[in-house]
Amino acid sequence: MSLPPTKKVFERLDNSNLIRYLLLFALGWAIVQVLAYFQTVIAIFTLAAILAFLLNYPVQWLHRFLPHGVAVGLVFFLSFVILGGFSITIGLAIVSQGQQLLSQSTEFFNSVIPLVERLEQILNNWNIQVNFGAIEEQVRNQVLSGIGVGLTTLQTWLSNLIDLILIAVVAFFMLLDGERLWTFFLKSFPSSFQGKLTESIQRNFLGFFWGRLILSVFFGVSTFIVFLILQVPYALVLAAIAGVFDLIPGIGATLGIGLVALIILPQGIWLSLKVLVSCILLQQVEENLLMPRIMQGSVNLNPVVMFFALLVGARVAGLLGIFLAIPVAGVIIGLWEVDEMKGERE
Repeated sequence: MSLPPTKKVFERLDNSNLIRYLLLFALGWAIVQVLAYFQTVIAIFTLAAILAFLLNYPVQWLHRFLPHGVAVGLVFFLSFVILGGFSITIGLAIVSQGQQLLSQSTEFFNSVIPLVERLEQILNNWNIQVNFGAIEEQVRNQVLSGIGVGLTTLQTWLSNLIDLILIAVVAFFMLLDGERLWTFFLKSFPSSFQGKLTESIQRNFLGFFWGRLILSVFFGVSTFIVFLILQVPYALVLAAIAGVFDLIPGIGATLGIGLVALIILPQGIWLSLKVLVSCILLQQVEENLLMPRIMQGSVNLNPVVMFFALLVGARVAGLLGIFLAIPVAGVIIGLWEVDEMKGERE
């Protein structure tokens, strides 16, 4: 007579297995603590590696006509000038419009207070005891704090030049001599595994980041044009919100559209509805027409696995983890060939 499955499991848990599991758990805990301690360093080198990955495409193209060092210097200089000028001009405009939006939101809530108090008085006259004060205070604090946190984060990014300079310097040297470092890293893996690892990382990381960047730029620019046509106030900052949220795979565009519609709501329900419908149409164009072509051959994950990876990444590494979770999960699943966790059969 065969033993029940639970009894078989408990019989396998002898002292040696328990010690092995405890050591694995302790090792995992130690790794998490080390990563948390060096979080800033890891974030700088990770962002530098992403930047080097993205700039490697134009460097490889120019390398056919110029020496490698000259190609790296030229691409880096042009990228620095273009991105720096764009970030300063657009960033300052976004901060300025955001401050105006925050001020207008405060005025809107102050104008709504008398209406809410009158509604509460009418309901009290009908013997309906309702206290809108607590709800009003909570809504105001949530909206204003959300907008304020976003503006503070943007201002912090613009002012934190030291980290940006470090990221740029590390990315520059990665472009110059990163191939030797990558070869040294691959030596720790079997030779039969090295080519597969390189191909999987290039396909998932490069394809994902370039694809998300192109889609986000399309969504941000197209929403900005639509907002100008609809004469939406603060079109630049609202389009920037939609574009940044679109970087988050899965639910980013939906969150950005909902937030933009709520911000515009004080300007009128009809305008908010027009913005909502227009953004949803643009989202459908992006996801059904552009995404299959741009992201083709890139990350191939089951939606459930994708959302699980996003939540784990957010919990482990915050905002950086959200952007890295999808390609990391794609690399792991691609290397181990777990077909059940893929989005579609290849």
